[in-house]
Amino acid sequence: MKFWFDTEFIEDGKTIDLISIGIVAEDGRTYYAESAECDHSRAGEWVKANVLSMLVAGDYLKPRAHIAADIVAFVGEKPEFWAYYADYDWVALCQLYGTMMDLPKGWPMYCRDIKQLCDSMGNPRLPQQTGTEHNAMQDAQWNRQAWDFLGIVKSMAA
Repeated sequence: MKFWFDTEFIEDGKTIDLISIGIVAEDGRTYYAESAECDHSRAGEWVKANVLSMLVAGDYLKPRAHIAADIVAFVGEKPEFWAYYADYDWVALCQLYGTMMDLPKGWPMYCRDIKQLCDSMGNPRLPQQTGTEHNAMQDAQWNRQAWDFLGIVKSMAA
């Protein structure tokens, strides 16, 4: 099954600290969580203004180990992950489990990238995002929409 996801994070050129993650499943289910262990004091001004102000907290605030277990239960053993400009998002997701070698059984050691797919198709203009950017859940939903759009473009070109 395919899963589109997005993360928000604090990074300083050496570490990536997960703030939040949103995942949309191919069957329409969604998952969202915020890390209770993220040190918000390390956030730069841009992250404070554009990400931290979008957080929901409440029941979504969880320890990283709880988020990791939730995601395994949500995606199962053979997920296909997709993200937009996926590199840091993939690292933030994988680090929930430790090293790359610690990923759950059956998981790929890579993520598929919507932007790379878009570029390989001549870089068609993707749909505008109607949700709140830099909210991991709404960005994950847009990732699914962008992927669907590229599928339509591909079928029209065939």
